[in-house]
Amino acid sequence: MKNDIILAGVGGQGILSIAAIIGYAAVQSNLYLKQAEVHGMSQRGGDVQSHLRLSSEEIASDLIPEGKADMIISVEPMESLRYVNYLGADGWLITNTEPYVNIPDYPDMEDVMAEIRKQPRHVAINADKIADEAGSKKAANVAILGAASPFLDMPFEKLEDAIRFLFGKKGEDLVEVNLKALRAGREFAKKKGAVSPGH
Repeated sequence: MKNDIILAGVGGQGILSIAAIIGYAAVQSNLYLKQAEVHGMSQRGGDVQSHLRLSSEEIASDLIPEGKADMIISVEPMESLRYVNYLGADGWLITNTEPYVNIPDYPDMEDVMAEIRKQPRHVAINADKIADEAGSKKAANVAILGAASPFLDMPFEKLEDAIRFLFGKKGEDLVEVNLKALRAGREFAKKKGAVSPGH
């Protein structure tokens, strides 16, 4: 088993939280885990990305070669396209449809979505709306993770446990909002028929 994942987005969108949830769940699932540093200008709303590698075998490098990623999980649509060259032939692109317009010449959203739709395996989800319905727009990153969860080779319950562990100190309400966002994101992906075999 292996999952090589590129995490992408804009500073402040919760990329580190996604990595922490997957990382905790991976350790609880007795998997090996390596994460490359988060690169980018996270303090300035700039683009950020990180490589996250999970495996049942030991992992040599924390970097994913081009064309070998199993998944891109992106909290921002344009940022998802920045890394498509890393995606393997059977890889999945999971992205938010809501832009974070942090540059004056942000491309037309129809063009961005047209490029995303060209990917044979993709889930494009309005994570902001799902998070809002769950109780907090800040949970958009967790909704994206929920949409990616059918393609992660670990029990879904481990992701739920990770949220309970990581958000527990901040109160039960926050835990429940994030669990709701995670489950809603997963349901969205499943309704789209975007489920890999065995999940």
